[in-house]
Amino acid sequence: MSRFLIPLVAFLIFIPIFLVALFRDPSEIPSPFIDEPAPAFELPTLRNPSRIVNNADIEGRAVLVNIWATWCVGCREEHEFLMQLARSEVVPIIGINWRDNRDEALQWLEALGDPYEFSGFDEFNRVGIDWGVYGAPETFLVNEDGVVVYKHLGPLDAATWQREFVPRLDGES
Repeated sequence: MSRFLIPLVAFLIFIPIFLVALFRDPSEIPSPFIDEPAPAFELPTLRNPSRIVNNADIEGRAVLVNIWATWCVGCREEHEFLMQLARSEVVPIIGINWRDNRDEALQWLEALGDPYEFSGFDEFNRVGIDWGVYGAPETFLVNEDGVVVYKHLGPLDAATWQREFVPRLDGES
């Protein structure tokens, strides 16, 4: 009887833990990069592999850094909003094409439009690891001082933009 009691007790202890994890909003996962300098990066661009981009390309201005991929359903979901945001010219959007195929990514941008000032091509997840990327899409707001002030997990939409990003951008001016 006791050999069944121990697994049962262990199972009952883990039920509340699993329930909390199940109902927790994944966009609330804290980032160790908030209020820290943006991690260093150096990547070839998606469009021109001989052009290398790095932190110097974003210095001195607030930017969004958007992690995206063609295989990512949420990336497709947020793409039209990113296009609208890019047309508004509120803040430059820098893309990091993450763990993707270059040709497919270029076809995606040709078909759906390109909201990015440039996209670094992180085929092997070198930069994604440094930025603490959990999955695509993720969007970081980096201020003029090169400090990450916000990280959003999941598709970006107008409501999230207004609620989370605009106040932080306004705080920068």
